[in-house]
Amino acid sequence: MRRENCLAGRVSAIATSLPGVLDRDPALAGKVTTVGTPMRPAILAAAATPFPSLDSGGPLRILVVGGSQGARVMSDIVPPAVERLEPALWSRLVLTQQVREEDMTRVRAIYDRLKIDAELAPFFSDLPARLASSHLVISRSGAGTVAELAAIGRPSILVPLPGAIDQDQFANAGVLAKVDGALRIAQAEFTPDRLASEISAFAAEPAKLTAMSAAARTVGRLDAAERLADLVQKVAGIQAK
Repeated sequence: MRRENCLAGRVSAIATSLPGVLDRDPALAGKVTTVGTPMRPAILAAAATPFPSLDSGGPLRILVVGGSQGARVMSDIVPPAVERLEPALWSRLVLTQQVREEDMTRVRAIYDRLKIDAELAPFFSDLPARLASSHLVISRSGAGTVAELAAIGRPSILVPLPGAIDQDQFANAGVLAKVDGALRIAQAEFTPDRLASEISAFAAEPAKLTAMSAAARTVGRLDAAERLADLVQKVAGIQAK
């Protein structure tokens, strides 16, 4: 049994960031209150930004991230997927991608050859603003990432980190996929052909991205800090003022 589950059995309340994460354990599920993830001010500011307008002939802004260190799979899959798109779509793409330093040269070479409008960096300090300006996010599905996508309300293609014992990222992505706010693709199925097909479909039907944005927002929580404080007070028997 994982250490956190041992501890969970001893507490009287459990606060979770995402709904449904302990549904498979009835003994723990009864203790759960979903409060959300307390958001930093930059995310709260980004959440106030409406989904950017999108039409079938305008720019398609795609953000590709892979956690704090980047994800090599994104460098392996996204550039060849872009290469497989119809050439008419290349001029519409405005691509921002987190790329590890050791992958930078090969990724940049593909985008330069295709004349893609691409900004590449190992780290973006203004990620909340970039999330808010994007029409589509391609990412891993850590709990914080999923919570931020829901709070801001941005459509996503989520590729859970494989190999985890409890498949937490797979479950995280499922929270958004269940409400049609994201497309969850297992890494084994995350191929250049599959990704190119999904991007092409979104580009041809921009209304779907708008609908996914609204759907993602339905599970976002902007008042998580207040909810968590209320739960702590309740457990401690403190009367809220």
